[in-house]
Amino acid sequence: MSSRAVAAAILVRVLADGRSLTAALEESLPAMPKEADRAFVQNLAFGVLRWHGRLDAILRRLAAKPIRDEQVRMLALLGLYQLEYTRVKPYAAVAETVAAAGRKDWARSLLNGVLRNYQRRREELLAAADAGEAARHAHPEWLLERLRADWPGDYPALLEAANRQAPLTLRVNRRRCGRNDYLARLAQAGIEAAPAQTALDGVILAQPQGVEKLPGFAEGWVSVQDEAAQLAAPLLEVAAGHRVLDLCAAPGGKTVHLLETAEPGELVAVDIEPARLARIEANLARAGLRATVVAGDAAQPGWWDGTGFDRILVDAPCSATGVIRRHPDIKWLRQPGDIANLARQQARILDAAWPLLNRAGKLLYATCSILREENDAQIAAFLQRHPDAREEPVDAGWGRAMPHGRQILTGADGMDGFYYARLVKEPG
Repeated sequence: MSSRAVAAAILVRVLADGRSLTAALEESLPAMPKEADRAFVQNLAFGVLRWHGRLDAILRRLAAKPIRDEQVRMLALLGLYQLEYTRVKPYAAVAETVAAAGRKDWARSLLNGVLRNYQRRREELLAAADAGEAARHAHPEWLLERLRADWPGDYPALLEAANRQAPLTLRVNRRRCGRNDYLARLAQAGIEAAPAQTALDGVILAQPQGVEKLPGFAEGWVSVQDEAAQLAAPLLEVAAGHRVLDLCAAPGGKTVHLLETAEPGELVAVDIEPARLARIEANLARAGLRATVVAGDAAQPGWWDGTGFDRILVDAPCSATGVIRRHPDIKWLRQPGDIANLARQQARILDAAWPLLNRAGKLLYATCSILREENDAQIAAFLQRHPDAREEPVDAGWGRAMPHGRQILTGADGMDGFYYARLVKEPG
């Protein structure tokens, strides 16, 4: 199967079947033996999903009637993406996309006509598509409305940031080496990189690299983690001997970082999906660290042994609207009703976690969302429900102070969109 046919099949799994892009890529890429082909397929899939709203608006103007065959429809979107957004030579974009339809004569004829017609009418079609804000910004209308309401002065910049490719950011394991030492190792390997602006252990690569090419990755010297996510461990202020709970912990990036930066007496990492626990275990093993890994529901802590925790990280399930630049499928898989459902789930988890926290202990609430219903509004409601909770402000040079907590907007200082709020249980 050609690379474009594989990319189209991945897009069918996402846009028609509702699978995540990560899962669809994991299912398809291992069967491709050549690294260059895998990279090409991945770039095509990410690009079409990033610009799907705009590409689909153009396709609707080009096709006389809706294309019912999902594989062929995805090939049409792939062809348009190559012509508009890539350096693939136009003749190759058209010819190879048409060829990817295989033996379907009608599909080859249709694709050839659609793509050549786009080349002839490009300016007209782009102007017509871009007349609509949702198509111009390649975001669904409901999400545009939410962002406009929450961030009236910022939402155009948020949309632009969400449609840019995110940098590859690493977190250096300070137990293995210092950041400056690792930057020197990267330079020796011919990999250009710079220290992150905000995260003390962060390194940003000038160009994305396969992790297998990174010095010391297999030995646990570094992990892949955005700068914004790297802020969680220092905000929790773990000290030696503390008993720490990491809720909704998979895949384990923050779990490992907590252990890299402190020496807690015990760290318990909990996730509801047993299959995802293997990711936590693998990340711990690569870093040479240990934690107690438990399968359990954060909202129903029947797994709890009755011993309280000094620190709790609630890395809450959320809309992930702050990481769309890394996961463009989120735009098309999320539905308007999901936000209220997620907010209710977050509230249940916070309420269930609070009794597990010792007096004078600290709980850090974190999301990778930029929607206020999941963030400062969530914390405001929690404080109303729990009079023994006191907010400890997050004073920092990054993000912006909210009525409760601190928000990083997507792209601010090069980071993903993240939210943090720190709560203290009154000694009482």
